[in-house]
Amino acid sequence: MQTHQFDVVIVGAGGAGMRAALESSGRTRTAVISKLYPTRSHTGAAQGGMCAALGNVEDDNPEWHTFDTVKGGDYLVDQDAATIMANEAIDAVLDLERMGLPFNRTPEGRIDQRRFGGHTRNHGEAAVRRACYAADRTGHMILQTLYQQCVKQEVAFFNEFYCLDLLLDHDLSSGEVSDGQEVRVAGVVAYELATGEIHVFRAKSVVLATGGAGKIYKTTSNAHTLTGDGMAIAYRRGLPLEDMEFFQFHPTGLAGLGILLSEAARGEGGILRNADGERFMERYAPTIKDLAPRDIVARSMANEVREGRGAGPNKDYVLLDLTHLDPAHIDAKLPDITEFARTYLGIEPYTEPVPVYPTAHYAMGGVPTNVEGEVLRNTTDVVRGLYAAGEVACVSVHGSNRLGTNSLLDINVFGKRAGISAAEFAATAPWVDLPENPSSLVVDELEEMRARPQGERISDIRRELQQTMDTNAQVFRTAESLTTCLADVRALRERYSRASVQDKGRAFNTDLLEALELGFLIDIAEVVVVGALNRRESRGGHFREDYPNRDDAGFMEHTMAYRRPAGTVVDSPAAPAPAGEEIPDPAPGELAVVLGTKPVVTTVYQPMERKY
Repeated sequence: MQTHQFDVVIVGAGGAGMRAALESSGRTRTAVISKLYPTRSHTGAAQGGMCAALGNVEDDNPEWHTFDTVKGGDYLVDQDAATIMANEAIDAVLDLERMGLPFNRTPEGRIDQRRFGGHTRNHGEAAVRRACYAADRTGHMILQTLYQQCVKQEVAFFNEFYCLDLLLDHDLSSGEVSDGQEVRVAGVVAYELATGEIHVFRAKSVVLATGGAGKIYKTTSNAHTLTGDGMAIAYRRGLPLEDMEFFQFHPTGLAGLGILLSEAARGEGGILRNADGERFMERYAPTIKDLAPRDIVARSMANEVREGRGAGPNKDYVLLDLTHLDPAHIDAKLPDITEFARTYLGIEPYTEPVPVYPTAHYAMGGVPTNVEGEVLRNTTDVVRGLYAAGEVACVSVHGSNRLGTNSLLDINVFGKRAGISAAEFAATAPWVDLPENPSSLVVDELEEMRARPQGERISDIRRELQQTMDTNAQVFRTAESLTTCLADVRALRERYSRASVQDKGRAFNTDLLEALELGFLIDIAEVVVVGALNRRESRGGHFREDYPNRDDAGFMEHTMAYRRPAGTVVDSPAAPAPAGEEIPDPAPGELAVVLGTKPVVTTVYQPMERKY
């Protein structure tokens, strides 16, 4: 076992992690731990743009951006966070431009902007051009730009190191730490892929920036590596997860594959059509049609299929029509996504509509933080020295549905804030003593899995997990489907306890690490399903067919999910379910998902009916 010591350790080298590293490394000694080479992080897959009310193409201002974010999130957005993000968006874009990011330009030489779903002018009057972009490779350009700046700044990278545990000075999972008592972070434990060696990173501040958990689903736009590591590690250490029932299904995944075709295609004039050739979004969102927020478009597409208007031999998808656009325009603005259609489906977008269907895309929930990036351990108290940013975090700037292009903005605004806060805390904070054997639990789990001579195959359990999530907890949900899903997930957890790996070696043992990632996925899936069962309403990305209306009286609150012994009562507990709809619990005393609540921060915009 090796031990390292840095003032700030950042876990994850995507956009949020590297943006935090740029701020932190200029102030104090910083390390970045990444399970991938940094430029392979999933930020690079983001295509469409990064929004800011620059007003380069049309009249716009940050207030309208804030309103669109709050309305798009179906009023579950914390409005103080949304205001900060919209106001700091302009500087975030200009910072990247100064770093060298090659944005598309207007004929006058300004940063070009295009329309995106849910972004409007004058509080909903019409769609507005707010997305700053670099063709349909914006995330890739951001990732490359940030990495170049980190190299220039001599940030210490530990690539292909898997973070396996978070070290705190108190055990929060017991539920015995009193409110107001100070809890500090001590560091993290990581596994070096090349050698199989365990490394302990001692730190005054830790920033979690590990991304999302889309691989709980079978059909997803997320890379194989997005297994909810940071969320699950924090959850296992007793920290809550916030609003995990809200998962976004991007409307335009390639049918049957989930590979993403950016919303930029519709922003540039693409039209969704059913088997009859009808532009069906005119019925669901008559004002902004195909540029409605993603949750509305995804449900509309799924409904067309359910009602028999789907295209194809099995009538199981709809069509994205670009054939009316000039091929030169497509090549200039959408080169990657049209190539995806050619490569993966054999479709020529110049002349043929592209088969699409919703794909699991983005977790609106995550590790709860305040606007400075500090991680909350209940509704008010923070873990001193622990920060989170990006998709792993929930500052609740996205509420129950994220607007397109707000993710690349989120990682830059709150990644920057988390990096500054972490460095400023580390500059004056004392060191926390590490436990006597900080890696013992992780090593025991690894060795037990490696030593098990035979058992369930990891790939079988993962496939069944993803299948039940796809079938029972996707765009449309009911108590019946979610209860079935929860039973499946808990049965898979029991099978996982007997699973084994075929590779018993130490060097580059990806078989072993995929087994550990599956454990994270099972944890996250259970939290998602329990939260969805408890939220007996429809809001944003969470649609309950048995409760089709939004219920502000009962559920205008954030869900907080804690890992505690079954039967534990947490601060601000969730309201009990009505008779006959109780959420099945494991045996008393076993660790379970225990639900609490947190108030939504409302400043200016009062909830109203959401129309487009």
